[in-house]
Formats: sequence, C-alpha cells, structure tokens
Amino acid sequence: MKAARLVQMNFVRTKTWWSHVEMGPPDAILGVTEAFNRDTNPKKMNLGVGAYRSDEGKPFVLPCVREAEKRLLAENLNKEYAGIAGLPDFTKLAAKLALGENSEVIKSGRITTMQSISGTGALRIGSEFLAKYHPNKVVYQPSPTWGNHVPVFNDKNDHYFRYFLEQGHNICLAQSFAKNMGLYGERVGAFSVVCESPEEASRVASQLKILIRPLYSNPPINGARIVTKILTDPALHKQWETVERHVDGMADRIITMRKQLRELLAKEGSTRNWQHITDQIGMFCYTGINPQQVERLIKEHSVYLTKDGRISVAGISSNNVGYFAKALHDVTK
Repeated sequence: MKAARLVQMNFVRTKTWWSHVEMGPPDAILGVTEAFNRDTNPKKMNLGVGAYRSDEGKPFVLPCVREAEKRLLAENLNKEYAGIAGLPDFTKLAAKLALGENSEVIKSGRITTMQSISGTGALRIGSEFLAKYHPNKVVYQPSPTWGNHVPVFNDKNDHYFRYFLEQGHNICLAQSFAKNMGLYGERVGAFSVVCESPEEASRVASQLKILIRPLYSNPPINGARIVTKILTDPALHKQWETVERHVDGMADRIITMRKQLRELLAKEGSTRNWQHITDQIGMFCYTGINPQQVERLIKEHSVYLTKDGRISVAGISSNNVGYFAKALHDVTK
C-alpha cells in the first residue's frame, strides 16, 4: 500500500493535468499584434491588423460613433441579455442596410437575421448551419483570403446581394460593422438567410438559435446599440451617410502612402518591379515577398506583418514610410 501511494505521488509530481497540451501556433493576424506589443524597438511598425490609422498613427473613430455613445450613455440603459437572436431593432436595420429599405424579401417576411460576433461570428453561424443541413458540400474561398474565413462576403458592394435576390437566389449573408462604422473592437455583425416563405424563415430562425445557444449564448449589446442609434437617429444617420468625406480622406492617405513607398524603394536603389504596390487598391497590399523575407523584416527591423507578405497600408505614415522602404529594400535586394 505504501509503495502504491509513493508511485501515485511520483506520478502527480512528474505529470500535471495539462502536461500533454502542446504550444499552439500564434494567430496569423492577431498574433502579429501580440508580438508587436512585446517589441521594445521605438521604430517598430505594426502592418498586420487591418484597422485604419491617421497619419499620426492614431486609431480613427467616426464622429457619429462618438456622438451615438454620448447619447446612449445619457439614456442610462440597462445591461440585460439581448436574447439569442440579438437586439431586434439592430437585426432589422442590418437587413435593411444590406438589402434596401424597399426590399421585397424584407416586406414579405422571407428573411431571418441573427446578430453575430462581427463578420467572423456570422461566418461561423453560417458554416455550422450549412454543415448541418447541407453536409458534404464544397465551399469555395478566394486565394488569398483571411485566415479565419471560409466563405468571404464583401461588406461594401450590396449591389451584388440585391442582384442575386432579383435573380431568385436565396442567399446567406454575413455582415460586419467593423469597417463601415469603425467598430472593430465592438464585434458587431449579422447573419441573414433568405428563404422561400415566412414559414420557412421561421423554421430556419429556430434552428439558428439552437446552433447559437452553445456557441456564445447571447451577443454583446453595446456595439449593436451604437449601430441602431446611428441608423435610427436622423442627424446621426445623415452624418454617417456623409462619412464618405472621411472615407475619401482615408483612401487618399492610403493611396499617397502607396505612391511614396514605391518612390522611396526606387530611391533606395531597388531594381525589383514594385508596380503592384500602386496597382492594388484598398487598405491591404500584398508585397510579394516570401516568408523568409518576412521573418527578416520582423527580426531585423521590427516591422510586423503576416507570413504571406500582406501589409496594412493604413499602418504606414509619412513619419515611417522611409524607414519601411529601407527595411523592405534591405530584405529584398
């Protein structure tokens, strides 16, 4: 008995309950920010996460979002659960925003919408639902794509959604309010399914709730309240509709950074063809460098980006574009 007790104690000392758990790899995108935060180099650059920054490198919050937050705070709202499907006013507004105020699908009650944990959460709901009711189906994804996405829906061009509906397709739609309202950290989104009838939509909604319940039970309410306030308050809605002025300014700054980066690479003496830097559009740029060159940028220059060579141009400013050009030339010459 004593020997058995000693063997048991020795087992406890040498092997803990979680000793068999292996270290997992860092997230392809968020892991970049974690590594960036640990770096003490004053010249470090985070070109991994796709969130807009001003030329001073500061996060930009839309004025209508700031005002909505002030008004919500003054209302002294409670913190009750939203319900499995989320805030009803928000889900209705999200569907209208995507499909249009006069959408026949909405008027006829053929759509069901669930509030989600931003775009990734919406895709998760969709993938779980499709896997349950359409198993063994092939899912196509673009290349390159986000590491956490299976199907990818563009959150800007709602024309395509409406066109598909006009052609009689019953689509699934994932929405995110990260980019169009700058609510990155609020994690507010929606997942919608267009059905043949209101009765079918009701059945689909019931099954979506069953899937959501063990995933996260209820979505957070703050971001959804901000979106709802902006879309229902005439003054804030108008301010958001004129956000194109801000968006145009954001786009102009990104275009300028692309041009400056290409010009500075040439001045550094680079003989590579960097035309793709200015040919590409949007917040992101695929530099075309390989994983070994990415590793050198990180280790030797404290420039953080994803392994596929993708950078967020929004992370480049007039203050650091020269440093980045030198670093990029150094690892590619």
